[in-house]
Amino acid sequence: MHASDDRLIVPLDVPTALDGLHMAERLGDSVSFYKIGLGMLTGGGLALADELKTAGKRIFLDMKLFDIPATITAAVAGLCRYDLDFLTVHGDPSVVRAAVQGRGGAATRILAVTFLTSADRADLDCALIRSGDLRTLVTERARRAFEAGADGVIAAAEDAASIRALPGAEGRLIVSPGIRPLGAGADDQKRTATPAGALRQGADHIVVGRPIREAPDPRAAVEAILTDIAGL
Repeated sequence: MHASDDRLIVPLDVPTALDGLHMAERLGDSVSFYKIGLGMLTGGGLALADELKTAGKRIFLDMKLFDIPATITAAVAGLCRYDLDFLTVHGDPSVVRAAVQGRGGAATRILAVTFLTSADRADLDCALIRSGDLRTLVTERARRAFEAGADGVIAAAEDAASIRALPGAEGRLIVSPGIRPLGAGADDQKRTATPAGALRQGADHIVVGRPIREAPDPRAAVEAILTDIAGL
């Protein structure tokens, strides 16, 4: 049995807040940091965040906000009243600046999304994103987000080392989704890494969802990941 390690973030991608509480109860003290995403918002996600914070857990609210600056500022100001640990916005500099303004003096850390780990160069072409190597674009997007005031970025583990090498990266967080323990399927992720591999590449936190949620014994799946990262 391992003590919880807040480098591991577990998404509660379930239909309702009650389902989320049940999952948190199953995982018990093995998990200290949970992610609540957009899919749970209408199922009581903010109420669940409040409940878990009261229980001493850390909360990452993954909204990937994108809108005009005034709306971002207002939305972030409202969300920060929930005492969140992390909140995501899209990495466009204008969005990041507006989010930092909305956060004000709250402790919530604003994390900028570079490109989704489900995206590859073909997806960027479809979205009319300029040509170029994906890693180069991710690193440049991270650099601009840091300059705009982001506390960190969401990026695939394979991009972590190049982001960590940026002059503005000191003291900033890198959170890597798309993490798959050895033997797990990639699902709809196109850029994946193992838990220990992601941390070695420079990630501060890893997000592991389906391999835990869909395991016959989710707590045992968490314990296996904690074993994998314990020696780092």
